[in-house]
Amino acid sequence: MMIKGMINATGILLFSLTFCVAAEPYAFITNQLGDSVSVIDTAQAKVISTIPISGKPAGVAVSHDGLRVYISTPEAKGIAVLDAVNHKLLAQFPVSSGALGIAVDKTDRLIFVADWFNNTVAVIDAGTFKVINTIPVGKSPSGMVVSSDNKWLFVANRLDNSVSQIDMETLRIRNTTKVGEHPFGLTIDAKDKRLYVANVESDDVTVLDAKHLKRLQTVKVKTLPYAVTLALNDSRLFVTNQDDSSVSVIDTQTMQEIAVIEVGDKPEGISTHPNDKWVYVANWFDNNVSVIDAGTLQVIDTIEAGEGSRAFGRFISR
Repeated sequence: MMIKGMINATGILLFSLTFCVAAEPYAFITNQLGDSVSVIDTAQAKVISTIPISGKPAGVAVSHDGLRVYISTPEAKGIAVLDAVNHKLLAQFPVSSGALGIAVDKTDRLIFVADWFNNTVAVIDAGTFKVINTIPVGKSPSGMVVSSDNKWLFVANRLDNSVSQIDMETLRIRNTTKVGEHPFGLTIDAKDKRLYVANVESDDVTVLDAKHLKRLQTVKVKTLPYAVTLALNDSRLFVTNQDDSSVSVIDTQTMQEIAVIEVGDKPEGISTHPNDKWVYVANWFDNNVSVIDAGTLQVIDTIEAGEGSRAFGRFISR
């Protein structure tokens, strides 16, 4: 395995010291058609850096300590590792032929990469960048999320119309449950009680009991729902609708769609700012990011990014 770039002890120390003085969260937007990542300073609401990354970057996962960003590069069949504070490429290496969805565990020790073609999830040691395990899952795994207690990894299996629950201790599947048609993005609430799954082809969201993957409810949204995020103390769920150029808002108490917000063309990735109020939406065809106020349900800003803004995953630092 060839690794481009090296991280030595001195670099990590300087990296940590720089992070201590970082004032605002950054949003890392993968621009799949532009082979780059746009770094948005959320305080200034503008792109402050653009990082070239080969391999059509798509998925993104920011480490929980805010020091690194992991990017899936499907055409390069691997991932890239970014310095989340100094906004530089640290390393890039191959993992699997269909790398797409990406996530990191709560300890920042393990990176998970979903292989769309081989129906597996690669488990990578974040310290050595070596694949230490490969977990067979359903067909075309895509979105992934780790529970806040770090016990479970959930994987959306798009062509199997299912979600798998993986035990983080044994790295084996505990349960698999059928959901809607072509599940893609998913998220879990802060109490690890509910898992929300966007089903692209059935135009709905499946709500699951996160412990046993029991189906609780199905909520209709607009055309081709792609990804989901929660805001306002998990009281509202935001869903990107690709073919409707909109975001559906679901009240998580009543499980009703309470608003539809117009955003850019082909919205895909969606993530919530640490203030729990601002929701960022990557618009693939418009090459920009819409910022929604979760309280007023209004678009409060539009930020130009790069070509093919996708940002599939958790893309805002904490």
